[in-house]
Amino acid sequence: MSSSTQGTTLSTNVVGLVDGSSAAHREVSVFDGLPIYVKELIAGGAAGAFAKTAVAPLERVKILLQTRTEGYHSLGVHQSLKKLLKNEGVIGFYKGNGASVLRIVPYAALHYMTYERYRGWISENYSALGTGPVVDLLAGSASGGTAVLCTYPLDLARTKLAYQVKETRGNGSRPTHIRPQYSGTRNVLEAVYKEGGLRALYRGVGPTLIGILPYAGLKFYVYEELKRHVPEEHQSSIMMRLSCGAIAGLLGQTFTYPLDVVRRQMQVEHLQPSLQDRPRYRSTFDGLSSIIRNQGWRQLFAGLSVNYMKIVPSVAIGFTAYDTMKSYLNVPPRQK
Repeated sequence: MSSSTQGTTLSTNVVGLVDGSSAAHREVSVFDGLPIYVKELIAGGAAGAFAKTAVAPLERVKILLQTRTEGYHSLGVHQSLKKLLKNEGVIGFYKGNGASVLRIVPYAALHYMTYERYRGWISENYSALGTGPVVDLLAGSASGGTAVLCTYPLDLARTKLAYQVKETRGNGSRPTHIRPQYSGTRNVLEAVYKEGGLRALYRGVGPTLIGILPYAGLKFYVYEELKRHVPEEHQSSIMMRLSCGAIAGLLGQTFTYPLDVVRRQMQVEHLQPSLQDRPRYRSTFDGLSSIIRNQGWRQLFAGLSVNYMKIVPSVAIGFTAYDTMKSYLNVPPRQK
């Protein structure tokens, strides 16, 4: 028997022992021929879709609170969820989630894959930075900006769909829409493009980029830094990954949340009757100062409580699912 045949047999036996069955090996081997970056795209997209759907009801309420939607801006999280359930049913919790998942799959896929690519590129070309937290911060920021630019119109569509609400007029009357309705993601994109062209599809991208660069960088930085301090025998623990991811999302979101509020208001300001006579925000700074002046500084943190409730499980599930999918797809450790 040749040495190459022996090597192949040995590899098959080892994988079979680890997986516990030859069937498990055959299932994984479907992906073995794929390039590493494709596996990272698959892992990132799956992680994003799973995490986003898990927290969709809280995401819907957060957008309603951020945009001061009539009938919801003075309610808390619990009361908003009850009102949504009463007026729109369980399906109301997931309004806009189709657009959200449609956006998050390419967004998360690009976010995680480009993070790995940027991280490798920085390590190879700027070895003086080492392989520590500075590299994670830079790679995370760059990957966040790349993913936003490629998928922002889908985020705009998600926000407009989630912003639509129904109200019950009078006793026992049927729920009615209180503003023009979009029929779906494609309808939103077509209507917005017809109204203002490509520029309209990227309205609010300024505060999004300003917010995502530090947020994405901090998120990856904190997550990877926390993992470095975990003993090797606990590196594959699901609870460890969930805990590190939760802390990473919590800290990252806290510092960048006001920019998220400005972005949401810029995306829907032309739909709000109460704001029709007010000049539109000219820039991120103009939006921040205008909100503080006209709505109070507390509005910059409207929906923050529900965002904490959302971001902790979302980031935790996202990182955990990504690392788990990478293991399933046999993505080698970064050192290799």
